[in-house]
Amino acid sequence: MTTIGLIGAGHIGSQIARKAVQLGYHVVLSNRRGPEVLRGLIQELGDHARAASPAEAAEAADLAVVTIPLKAIGSVPIEPLIGKIVIDTNNYYPQRDGQITALDEETTTTAQMLQEHLPESFVVKAFNHIPAADITTAGRPAGDPDRRALAVASDHDAALLVVSRLLDRFGFDPVPIQPLSESWRIQRDTPGYVQPLTAPQLVHALALAKRYRDM
Repeated sequence: MTTIGLIGAGHIGSQIARKAVQLGYHVVLSNRRGPEVLRGLIQELGDHARAASPAEAAEAADLAVVTIPLKAIGSVPIEPLIGKIVIDTNNYYPQRDGQITALDEETTTTAQMLQEHLPESFVVKAFNHIPAADITTAGRPAGDPDRRALAVASDHDAALLVVSRLLDRFGFDPVPIQPLSESWRIQRDTPGYVQPLTAPQLVHALALAKRYRDM
């Protein structure tokens, strides 16, 4: 059974963990404050979940999720994630993360920053444009005409496919974006951001997205 290792267990991370356990995955959760503060969440999730350090979660992961504030990505373990698929859920909030020149100038994206930090991992952008609570409540069966779509972006075809299948299992239609540099199309304040759109609607919203400098 696939183990999902979560580096970060806040709003998004905890909801991904809840849905993953519901679907039969094993999860290993971590945060910067230590495993002991996750005791209540682990008790809620049951036998398929355990708490660990970020390095241990990365080591245990068949599929990793980095879901921590952008300003902390330099703390993400590198070596345990070599050769692994790593989902990036982040968005840039200057009031939280401080001003980051490359993002302000739009010469990179948050996911490209994580890929640069993890050069031998396969970074995939996903889960960054859905309210946390909707991860466990908004999924619908495949074929439902009102099924919500989520964008998924990567430079790596195989990793894109794996995460697309995960989104489908979670109850969402994946809409692929390539290359990773195009993931800005679903960043904060773009037309598709946190909107409950079907796949055709999301494709249209991605096409309408503009760089911040052009708004």
